[in-house]
Amino acid sequence: MRWQGRQQSSNVDDRRGRGGLAIGGGIGGIIVLVLGLLFGGDFTQNIDLGGGQGGTAEQPGTNPEEDKKAEFIGVVLKETEDVWNKLFPEQVGRPYKEPRLVLFSGRDQSGCGTASAATGPFYCPADQQVYIDLSFYDQLQTRFKAPGDFAMAYVVAHEVGHHIQQQLGISDKVHRAQQRLSKEEANALSVRLELQADFLAGVWAHHADKMKNILEPGDIDEALNAANAIGDDRLQMEAQGYVVPDAFTHGTSAQRQFWFKKGYQTGDMNQGDTFNSTQ
Repeated sequence: MRWQGRQQSSNVDDRRGRGGLAIGGGIGGIIVLVLGLLFGGDFTQNIDLGGGQGGTAEQPGTNPEEDKKAEFIGVVLKETEDVWNKLFPEQVGRPYKEPRLVLFSGRDQSGCGTASAATGPFYCPADQQVYIDLSFYDQLQTRFKAPGDFAMAYVVAHEVGHHIQQQLGISDKVHRAQQRLSKEEANALSVRLELQADFLAGVWAHHADKMKNILEPGDIDEALNAANAIGDDRLQMEAQGYVVPDAFTHGTSAQRQFWFKKGYQTGDMNQGDTFNSTQ
């Protein structure tokens, strides 16, 4: 992705190094991350991840490698702002309200409860903020074998997609419906919500490249590889050796790839009705 030298968003709240839990590497951190991605919970409470080597997180500005990743995420967020500030008036008929993005180390508080590296990046509708621990950037490359800067750009754009759903009233409608449904039916709606966020990430990629020529050869493949790596079926198989479709909350690898690709190919928000599709 062509990003160096581009403007960063002013909506990034860098909370790295302000205390919290520093999650160690190794198999313990990997297991907790997978559990968090699968089940949406915080599994750090009962597991010692430090291994006696944790230490205090770096303060912002003291870790050049991390600072470069933070800069990249700031640029990606700015690119999403530029695209959605243009598309909302055109395709929705009203202005776009930009979200804030919180960078944290290990653990932080969100309007939706504890933000933890174990749960991976997420969007909190209560405070309309995206939460990201930069360790997920490394996990994408090492644990999930999804390298490349555009793999992480896809993740950021996906979470911003949830912010768009919140502004459009889709998230609230889904959450109200889930309260009246069985767990399996509620999970199925969660899948549809997540697939739509994948679609919106694809729409963003389409227009960001059209507007600013950000894509390099292989970038879309990086995003599709990331979508494949974090599909429910693949994560469940790796974590427990079998797949339970009724427990899916984000969609299969094939579904996530399909909807991102559709968004990228069409660039049309109106083509993203995942709730009335068999895909």
